Amino acid sequence: MRMARERLDAIAKPLDGLGMFEEMIVRMAGMQESAEVTVDPARLLVLCADNGIVEEGVTQSDASVTAAVAGSLARGTSSVCRMAQVVGIAHLTVDIGVRDAITGSKEKENIRDCRIRNGTRNFRKEPAMTGEEVLRTIQTGAELVKESTEQGYRILLTGEMGIGNTTTSAAMAAVLTGADVDTVTGRGAGLDDAGLKKKRSVIRESLEHYGFKNTNRMLIDREEVFRLLCTVGGYDIAGMVGIYLGGAIYGVPIVIDGVISAVAALTAERIFPGCRHYMLPSHQGKEPAMELLLGALHLQAPIHAALALGEGTGAVMLIPLLRMALAVYQGNTGFDQLGMNAYERYKTS
Repeated sequence: MRMARERLDAIAKPLDGLGMFEEMIVRMAGMQESAEVTVDPARLLVLCADNGIVEEGVTQSDASVTAAVAGSLARGTSSVCRMAQVVGIAHLTVDIGVRDAITGSKEKENIRDCRIRNGTRNFRKEPAMTGEEVLRTIQTGAELVKESTEQGYRILLTGEMGIGNTTTSAAMAAVLTGADVDTVTGRGAGLDDAGLKKKRSVIRESLEHYGFKNTNRMLIDREEVFRLLCTVGGYDIAGMVGIYLGGAIYGVPIVIDGVISAVAALTAERIFPGCRHYMLPSHQGKEPAMELLLGALHLQAPIHAALALGEGTGAVMLIPLLRMALAVYQGNTGFDQLGMNAYERYKTS
């Protein structure tokens, strides 16, 4: 990291001229344990899962949509696939808990079957997952990172798809950040006012039922965070917790996407402290919890565009920006080549 910082300061440009991209490059040097930082090849891991809480009418679409979009991801025709193709990022679609069968020979060929269960349970009636299921899901995420690094990928991007996961993520975000349920719960894929009110009511009542009352304090106890994940979380969130853990284990940067990905990131940090040092934020999403979640992780996102697509779309957008910053870093045009004195870094009060 020191070598990367010195290289950046030696380039003929204003000190810190690339802003937070310079900090990202320095952090990536630490993650990759090399000043020769790279984002290529990159791989997007999209975890698809259903959520039993959909039974409570908290979404505009029903659970059948998850399988349909997962099939589109496998065919390479979804939004994030189009974007990944433009910038040359490989993607892997993972069924980690989709309720309905994904049909079609092409879809089955291109989707990784890591299904833990056909969707979570309805957390308004019972805990969404058992502890054993969550541990298996976390392990699955970590193993995906291990496989990816063995295949030569140098950076991994998180993505998810699952109807109802803005409800699970809002429930977790409220407790993890200590914020009010109304503050962190948005409209998801487009709820009207009545739907939003019901969604917030379901979350509030469920959290109270499991003993997670809003105390305006962030939940940091690792055992309680694990219990929170079991009771109101989802297989996609638990799988991404494993991906972030894998990033720390195998020394590979993991890019955070939107609010569901950010909830998983903060959950991973609370259960496995230190994971955040291997995370890179991509964008400040449209969902109201994003700013609180990234703030709790002490991370700042460079893209502010009110994105709400999910699937890893914001994470994919980060890669070409990093490539451009790395072109400056690797080009290394020095001050002496321009016949000028280098800028000096002065201490400030």
